[in-house]
Amino acid sequence: MSVTPKTPAPVRPPPGDRYKWTALSNTTAAVFMSALDGSIVLIALPAIFRGVHLDPLAPGNIAFLLWMIMGYRLVQAVLVVTVGRLGDMYGRVRIYNAGFAVFTFASILLSFDPFDGGHGAMWLIAWRVLQAVGGSMLTANSAAILTDAFPEEQRGFALGINQVAALAGMFIGLVAGGLLAAWDWRAVFWVNVPVGVFFTVWAYRTLRETGKRGGGRIDWWGNITFAVGLSAVLIAVTFGLQPYGGHTMGWTNPLVDLLIAGGLALLVAFVAIENRTSAPMIQLSLFRQRAFTFGNLAGLAISIGRGGMQFVLIIWLQGIWLPLHGYDYADTPLWAGIFMLPLTAGFLAAGPVSGYLSDRLGSRGLATGGALLFGATFLGLMLLPIDFSYGIFALLIALNGIASGMFASPNSSSIMGSVPAPLRGVASGMRATFQNSGTAVSIGVFFSLMIAGLAGSLPHTLTAGLQQQGVSAHVAGQIGSLPPVASLFAAQLGVNPIQHLLQPTGALAHLTAAQQQALTGREFFPSLIAGPFHSGLVIVFAFGATLAFLAAIASLLRGTSSTAGTTRAHTATTGEADLVDPTGPPAAEAGPHPPQRPTADFRRREDPWH
Repeated sequence: MSVTPKTPAPVRPPPGDRYKWTALSNTTAAVFMSALDGSIVLIALPAIFRGVHLDPLAPGNIAFLLWMIMGYRLVQAVLVVTVGRLGDMYGRVRIYNAGFAVFTFASILLSFDPFDGGHGAMWLIAWRVLQAVGGSMLTANSAAILTDAFPEEQRGFALGINQVAALAGMFIGLVAGGLLAAWDWRAVFWVNVPVGVFFTVWAYRTLRETGKRGGGRIDWWGNITFAVGLSAVLIAVTFGLQPYGGHTMGWTNPLVDLLIAGGLALLVAFVAIENRTSAPMIQLSLFRQRAFTFGNLAGLAISIGRGGMQFVLIIWLQGIWLPLHGYDYADTPLWAGIFMLPLTAGFLAAGPVSGYLSDRLGSRGLATGGALLFGATFLGLMLLPIDFSYGIFALLIALNGIASGMFASPNSSSIMGSVPAPLRGVASGMRATFQNSGTAVSIGVFFSLMIAGLAGSLPHTLTAGLQQQGVSAHVAGQIGSLPPVASLFAAQLGVNPIQHLLQPTGALAHLTAAQQQALTGREFFPSLIAGPFHSGLVIVFAFGATLAFLAAIASLLRGTSSTAGTTRAHTATTGEADLVDPTGPPAAEAGPHPPQRPTADFRRREDPWH
């Protein structure tokens, strides 16, 4: 009787092995740094613009500002699926380690800029793109490495720590950017160098492959159509925020229409290619799993809401609230980050706890509750007056942070626990693509809604307010006709736009000392913009609340989590988890099951929806 040779089992760390904590420490540092660099520049932009001698309100310079913010996020949104798939094929640790090296190398080049003006800005944008490539390699494979390293009963906790580190990095970057930029604008890039070198060396020395490689070949046509298609859509969003042809935004620009239409056509072609190729870039069959599909849809909605809220709150604080409370415009970027610390504290408090609880109670209830609380905080912010009491504001953003932590950890655990082991890298990349795309799109969506709210009343309000202080109708009309996006970005960059715009015209010389002091003081512009800005805020926060409640519905539809309350049989020959329907009965009710092998398209047993 012949015996079929068994497939060698992948090397798995035994229970209690310190390796899993090594993997958690290194990957947590990686995603924290990657997320930190996505937001640290946002607060440091005033110092960066001054350092490379760029006028934030000069025509065309808005594009540099947008690409400084959007370029990093665009690359991460586009690449994470591809590098996740490469991790499945060639080793998740191998791709992850290379990502740390690329990220650190780009940080070194970013830490000095030999040019000035537009060339200096282009230098920074180009190397931030390379930095985002390295960051994509880290974030796409970190969750898969943890899923391989941790046993199922601890996976939610590990992924929760990892996810909270990424979200906390986004908001700690706001404070770190202000502190470091106050010393030297290059310091926002210097900080990555020693940390990156240490963790790169540590990753190469300690991390090892504990999961099964999928092999196969690269789906070139799928990669090209996906990357170009998604890039075209996100680039169109960036151009849509820039004024065009006398309009306050560029959504009437034919180039924007062409990019959106072409990008969507390429994404449709991508789906067709993936259904036909023998080695697809992504496994579309994963979307047949409710936990995977609805978890990602919920994550996308929350990501759009969270990313847009971050920018709106920064502008609200820097452009209106802080100047009204006596803070100089030059100091508002730093203090905006400090006053948003309750948001970060909420993340740090709720994330690990919700990850721990999801291992025991399941993901659906926690994630759904987090999405509902997230939406409720948007409604609370919508009801605040422009000149709010900080205690109420701090409470609302702390609850928003807690809600995000409640949602993020269980949602990630549910998504990653629902996929077969050989596809964890690509699944992690797909999850990161939804999240990064949501953050990138949120800037376009929320800024467009805010600008639309401002466009109706800001020009008239600004013109009339200037004329009341003695500015000529001609100069007041010129300033009032500036696109609202310029006023928003000026406030975000810690610039007093009225003083900045009036000085070149010579109008201040013809005014009385009292009029000059009123126009260039801290209160004139914030008081003038408060009414139009509040109209935009109501639209923005109502949209954010709608997104959150849609996320709650999607989260509820995922079914019972596969990471708690279910069985997962392990075979002695491969050590890989057999696929058990996350919507099936709990282990206590289901009884023992013989090991099952996954089908080609990884379908699960059909059970009634809970």
